[in-house]
Amino acid sequence: MIGVTETTEPEENEVAAAPTTPEEWRAFLERYGELYVKVRADERELVDLLDEEQLDALDQEERVEAWLGETPAREEALAAAEERLGVRFPAGLRGFFLASDGWTRLDGWVDGVHPCDRVVWMRDSEAGGRVTEIYASISGNEEVVELFRRSVEIARGEDYWLLDPTDVGPDGEWAAYAFTPKYGDTTKYPSFSALFRSGFESMEEDED
Repeated sequence: MIGVTETTEPEENEVAAAPTTPEEWRAFLERYGELYVKVRADERELVDLLDEEQLDALDQEERVEAWLGETPAREEALAAAEERLGVRFPAGLRGFFLASDGWTRLDGWVDGVHPCDRVVWMRDSEAGGRVTEIYASISGNEEVVELFRRSVEIARGEDYWLLDPTDVGPDGEWAAYAFTPKYGDTTKYPSFSALFRSGFESMEEDED
């Protein structure tokens, strides 16, 4: 069951609470990558993500910048993804793609954010469609099955990140969900930015 404006560019070293613009996302993602290699990445990941100089700096507990994203999406690619899905992405999601067309490492049990050309309706993805069918076969799951059928899958691994285009906040952002099939838990966030930031805050806590 389901568990529960105007923006300005961030100052240097400042991370927006809810990044919206490409500039805000870039600052946020740079800090996210820095935190990830410091508190989450295992030794094998570090070898893949960092060069020898960066690895030495990390051993010396120095600050290491690590970009875990991709090149920015082109506006044409965003428009094509929106046309394919029949939606217009909210500003926060568009800002993300215009800063990085996908993301390769996330805190939690998702592998990474899809590039815009791989964003898909959950009901249409192979794994998502299978999960939807399983839940639909069990009485009492009607509400969450409807969520699956109307949501887009933005990230997937063992767990899913979903965005609901039918649940739009006053800021124009779509409601976001972290879904854990293993436990059947679905946690709601007010936006994609808020969902992404939840992992960032978890890493910040571990850094302290």
